[in-house]
Amino acid sequence: MTIKQALKEKNRLIKAIDDEFKKVYSYNSIDEGNVRPYSTVDALTNIMTLEEGLIDLKTKIHRANIGVYDKIFRLSELKSLAKKLTQINCDEGKVTDRYLRGAEPSIKTAEISIVERDVRVKSIEEEIERLQEELDNHNATTSI
Repeated sequence: MTIKQALKEKNRLIKAIDDEFKKVYSYNSIDEGNVRPYSTVDALTNIMTLEEGLIDLKTKIHRANIGVYDKIFRLSELKSLAKKLTQINCDEGKVTDRYLRGAEPSIKTAEISIVERDVRVKSIEEEIERLQEELDNHNATTSI
């Protein structure tokens, strides 16, 4: 099994665990005399089994990724940085506050222009794509 396949299996296990918990939440306490379509005891037993499989799978994935953790962490931080950079207010010139009707416009200046911000974000996004390609290749070719 490759890491790519293991990641898909991990997501499948997580969904299966969530589905079993939905049964527990919905059918543990029901009106007396009503039919209980699912046993919460059985669902909890299934959850424990699925959790063991998930723990085993996550452990294997983490061990297989030891050599690329730096790329994984860098990718995560770059995505966060790009998102935050796009939120920088780069207003310049005469700006009217849309919430203060009738107020005088203010004159704004920005240390980082919208063009400079967008260039930085594009550069980061290019590095994100490069790292993602490397990790996709690693995930598709590394067996666990």
